[in-house]
Amino acid sequence: MSQLATDYPVLLIDSDAPLRELHNCLSERLSAVLKYLNLMACTSLPDYAENDINTVTNIARILIQDVNDVFRVIEQRGFDLPKSR
Repeated sequence: MSQLATDYPVLLIDSDAPLRELHNCLSERLSAVLKYLNLMACTSLPDYAENDINTVTNIARILIQDVNDVFRVIEQRGFDLPKSR
């Protein structure tokens, strides 16, 4: 998985995991970040300090990066499969 905090990958995606499990992982993260961003969108900005906004943005970025990384695994597996006839 992509990481900005370290040069050494410490979180790994099991690229051999069943597609259903990879999809469930994506679904969970995407649903969480959408609910989180919806909550933040309904919140008044003057209530938060600049540091809080940066924290919210960073949490959303990390979750979306996870989703993107797992999507790449699914795409590689899907595109690498031989076509059925």
